[in-house]
Amino acid sequence: MSNTILDFEKPIMEIQEKIEELKKISVESGMDLNKEIETFEQQADDYKKELYSNLKPSQKLQIARHPERPNFLDYVNHMCTDFVELHGDRTGMDDRAIIGGLAKIDGKPVMIIGTMKGKSTKENLEYNFGMPQPQGYRKALRLFKHASKFNIPIITLIDTPGAYPGISAEETGQGGAIAVNLRDMAKLEVPVIAIVTGEGCSGGALGLAVADKVFLLEHAYYTVISPEGCASILWRDASRAGDAAEALKITAPDLMKFNIIDGEIKEPVGGAHKDYELISANMKKAILESLDELANLSVADLKNRRYEKFRKMGAFIEN
Repeated sequence: MSNTILDFEKPIMEIQEKIEELKKISVESGMDLNKEIETFEQQADDYKKELYSNLKPSQKLQIARHPERPNFLDYVNHMCTDFVELHGDRTGMDDRAIIGGLAKIDGKPVMIIGTMKGKSTKENLEYNFGMPQPQGYRKALRLFKHASKFNIPIITLIDTPGAYPGISAEETGQGGAIAVNLRDMAKLEVPVIAIVTGEGCSGGALGLAVADKVFLLEHAYYTVISPEGCASILWRDASRAGDAAEALKITAPDLMKFNIIDGEIKEPVGGAHKDYELISANMKKAILESLDELANLSVADLKNRRYEKFRKMGAFIEN
């Protein structure tokens, strides 16, 4: 059970508290309250299904940022076997905000790479709150090329508020590192599958997402700018992030309409943090199905389809 309760989840907790109170009374008094307890439990289940299937973008935003949401290594541990982490960008640096290595999914070799967040202050400091430095993107590119050379499919898992915007990152070439990734990912000769598992903000996310298949978890979001940043620019008021989240069209249903992503991966009721096993199984299924589909394409077709996929984004028709 999650210890963090989001504001829109409070009615669920109130019902749950009533259920626990009835159970306590039943035990202490010896009264048979099973029928009343079952009624409340059914109400709670019905309310949960209704609530989580009709969330506003601003509410999905809260779930995407939930402190107990699975991180990259959680997914690796639940989906993969034989994971061997590979370090370094070959210039003497190793950014912990991006982790990658060789692994097997259902016996199939893959190169799995992703942004990493922590679940405590200490861990978040180690992983820089999931905000990669240029050396992180260079490490990722090294692993991409390694996989391409040895004909190993690539999986990327993305959960980042954006690339690190600090002075040190600018001094060491943040924009250039991301740009090179965009260019060279388009030319990779193996299948590339990207999944946005939480936050997918700006170029920091796109630097790992030039892929043949791009998926979004049900309560994740993918956007050119954070809703807070958008609200600050448009209205000079970050508190209007909810309005910005609505206007930006950051959730899976809208992104599929615009052909930005290829599909949505369903989460457990309440979010991925409710059941690590189930969300990992759903992701694994999407990955394996995509690998089977892409395995039938020639290298030329794979690269041409990937190129055309991204060239078509942003197209519009003037009336």
